[in-house]
Amino acid sequence: MTAYLLNCFVEKSIRTRYLFRETSVSLPPQPLLMANLVASAYCVVLAILLVRTRSHSGPEGRKYYKRIGTNVTLPCETSDSHTPVQWRFNGHAIIHNEGHFLQGTNLTLINLDSSHSGTYSCHEKHSGSLKNQITIQAGNSPGQPNVVCRSNAYPDTFYCTWQLASPTYIPTEFDISVRHGDKEIETIKGANHKNRCSIRFPEMFSTSKYTVTVTARNALGSNSATISFNEISIVKPDPPEIIEVNTIPKSPSRLEVKWRNPQSWPEPDTMPLKYFLRYKPVILNDWQHVEVTDVPFHTITDAYEGKEHIIQVAAKDSEIGTWSEWSKAVHATPWTALASDYKPEENINNVSDILTSTTPSVSANRQNNSPKVELSMILFLGMFMVLFI
Repeated sequence: MTAYLLNCFVEKSIRTRYLFRETSVSLPPQPLLMANLVASAYCVVLAILLVRTRSHSGPEGRKYYKRIGTNVTLPCETSDSHTPVQWRFNGHAIIHNEGHFLQGTNLTLINLDSSHSGTYSCHEKHSGSLKNQITIQAGNSPGQPNVVCRSNAYPDTFYCTWQLASPTYIPTEFDISVRHGDKEIETIKGANHKNRCSIRFPEMFSTSKYTVTVTARNALGSNSATISFNEISIVKPDPPEIIEVNTIPKSPSRLEVKWRNPQSWPEPDTMPLKYFLRYKPVILNDWQHVEVTDVPFHTITDAYEGKEHIIQVAAKDSEIGTWSEWSKAVHATPWTALASDYKPEENINNVSDILTSTTPSVSANRQNNSPKVELSMILFLGMFMVLFI
């Protein structure tokens, strides 16, 4: 309000002087002083009107962050504490229960939790006029952040991530500081990851330690965590990607597995990786393991015949760091003998020949039975003639 009055007075004074200068009239100091007083009075009256307007409309838009588990008292700000009032929560009349109670015109929230978050407004019961409006956001101060740093793109960059053990329920900002020895290093916040930043290695194979400090801060408090490490201890590639698993003809216990390096690994030629392959039949619990160096492929020679297998691979820098996570699992079954390998066409022909030679057809049956039918007819006719002669 003071700044507003000062700006108003200066503006009016300048306009008054400019007006007298434009009229080309030489005035004594008294009229000029009077003009300035009028300008000042104008500013004061305007400020009073502004204050009265704000007081009648009610102090809207005030927001407070309050700690979960505490009791919070909201004032109605009426001129008389005995005035009947009605409190509303998000526009709906509050039914008094164990969560809050009314003391005079003030509303007290008991054992604050997230369900209390919202807008509270106090109204005169008869006229309904707004007396006060407050927005409450229940939350917690941040706990100590959990900070993890890792390089999946050594020796170019590394990144750090952080998270809180429990939510704060209110807006919380994070500040990160990274030092290499005694020097501060620039950090680049992730565009899509609020809790992640990337850092470029200032030099390769440094023996100086890195120190990372993350500070979490909100309206209810702040907390921080610091970790220190050597660069070689955080080197951990992303998992490789299995691109192909082939069966080997006539080899029921072999599978040929091929994979590619993680795309995030920047220099596979100068910074080669080694690999760890694991596999097992789906029906078993125990894994078989093979370490592979230099090449991104391996032939499994002891697969279970006819059984579906699960195959995964991990990677690690050949000299420093730790193993990556396992790759996405791939399922494959070794070669098995198919029915087509036994030339079924020849077998079918042989069977047909056998059936043809041993099983007579219907026409053949008829031909073989025809002499017997003729003989029976002749005998019947002969007996008939003997009876009637």
